[in-house]
Parts: sequence; C-alpha cells; structure tokens
Amino acid sequence: VVSTQSTGSSGINAEYGENGEMNSIKSAITGDFGAVPATAREYKAAGIGWVVVGDENYGEGSSREHAALEPRHLGGKAIIVRSFARIHETNLKKQGMLPLTFADPADYNKVQPGDKISINGLTSFAPGVPLSCTLKHGDGTTDTFALNHTFNDNQIGWFKAGSALNKMAEGK
Repeated sequence: VVSTQSTGSSGINAEYGENGEMNSIKSAITGDFGAVPATAREYKAAGIGWVVVGDENYGEGSSREHAALEPRHLGGKAIIVRSFARIHETNLKKQGMLPLTFADPADYNKVQPGDKISINGLTSFAPGVPLSCTLKHGDGTTDTFALNHTFNDNQIGWFKAGSALNKMAEGK
C-alpha cells in the first residue's frame, strides 16, 4: 500500500507533504506529480491499494457520505490520522474503509511521502484491540507503531464485507 501524506481534511483540498501543493501528489508508478483523483485511479487500475495519512480532525466539513465513498471507490484502503471528525469516521466505516488513529500522535512524524504501509493484525481484528502499522521507507529502513480504532463487532463485519451495504446484502 502506498501512502499519501495530507495536512488537510481530505482529498483535493489537502496540502501534501512532498511538494506542499494542494491536489498534487507524486505517483509511485510514474514518479510524476498529478491530481489526487487521477493518481488514485492510476493505482486502482494497477491493483495498488493506497492509504491517506492525515493530521488532526480529518474529515471536518465532510459529513456527507460521498466524502467517504470516493476513497473506497478509488481503491483506498485506510485513513490513518491523529484524529477524526466524528461523523466522517463513521461514514468511512460504512464504506468499508479503515479509519485509524495513531496511538501515539507523534508517530505521524515517522511517515514519509512514498512509504509502503502494512497494516498488521487484521486477521484477528477485534473491538478494543489495536492494530499495528509497519512503514517501509524509501531507504529500506522500517518503523512500526500502534494504531487505534473504534470499531465494534457490527462495524468489523462491515469492513470484512467491504461496506455496510454489502453486509446487509449478505443477510438476504
């Protein structure tokens, strides 16, 4: 999974760590900078999952479900931040995304643009049990740290099914 580090609330209105520009991110495939949605589509077409890494109150002003649907539709797997806007976090869960927070907010500073991110512990994903994240940096070094979540059993079912709607469809 390729990371995109954002200091804003979401997507195209965020400033990215590598170039400090809004709606401009470096592709791990081509090395070129491009618009966030176009780069996400490029990753999706290549079968590459991606993760957003953000700062405080991620998703503020993004309470509509579309703000959570788009990352899922474009192949996003997780959003890792220091904190979420409450409604946005719930909407991400409904879309089958993994909204996660740094157990130690200082771990945000370990993430470098272009890191390969592994989220560990999903095979035993359970309420109240933190996951972990391993970053593989461009220089080959790694960092591992804890990630918190607020999923309950039903929401974990949504994640495993791909979304809340998919889980509902399984029951029919």
